[in-house]
Amino acid sequence: MSTSIRQLTRETLTRPLVQISLDLTNNAEALRTAAIAVEAGADWIEVGTPLVLAEGLHAVRALRKEFPDHPLIVDLKTMDGGYLEAEMMGDAGADAVIVMGRAHDATVDAVVAAGDRFGMLVMGDDLGAPDRVAECARLESLGVGMVIHHIGYDHRNAHPDWGLTPLTDLEAIVAATTVPVQAVGGLTIDQAVGCPEIGAPVVVFGAPLAIDGKSFSAADGDLLGVLTEACDRVHRAPIRYPAR
Repeated sequence: MSTSIRQLTRETLTRPLVQISLDLTNNAEALRTAAIAVEAGADWIEVGTPLVLAEGLHAVRALRKEFPDHPLIVDLKTMDGGYLEAEMMGDAGADAVIVMGRAHDATVDAVVAAGDRFGMLVMGDDLGAPDRVAECARLESLGVGMVIHHIGYDHRNAHPDWGLTPLTDLEAIVAATTVPVQAVGGLTIDQAVGCPEIGAPVVVFGAPLAIDGKSFSAADGDLLGVLTEACDRVHRAPIRYPAR
């Protein structure tokens, strides 16, 4: 396993970080894309949900072998069976797993217990919550080490005229919590780069920058060049937290 991120706090995040989301469907493509992202300066590697479904533990083990020094985030979107799912990923080399806020408290508790056992950061995702600020505060109270403010792919595409974005509630969520916050869901490069100044310093790049958002395949074009510039901009961005 790479250097532990289990004890990550706002205070220890001295500079913004870049997380590349591998929302792909086969290991070969995932390994190629991860190599480009690491060369570009990405700090964390995410095993996206499509890759978890397609390749499962094989993807986690392959990425851990190839990138032993990079924190590996597994987007399980766990809703039940929390301890077992997290345990399997921890055994395979995951540094962090993701549990859904809409899961029962007992499931979140179980994933947090597995995180304690295997030295993993547990990230709680507020996708689909009617009150996202309250959901993130609840997830922190249950022991997650980071909250993900997430406006979903289907939700955004079902209502393209609504302008759905995680930026709407982001400042309020940062103010209502004390753990690190991550914003995900349809952000442009400029919006993502601006997240550290709103208090969300772990920036995710995936679809559509690094991944084709409709086919879940690696994006065409100069991925290395685009990602290098994006990573540099994130790493130079100031981190600011709103007043509580």
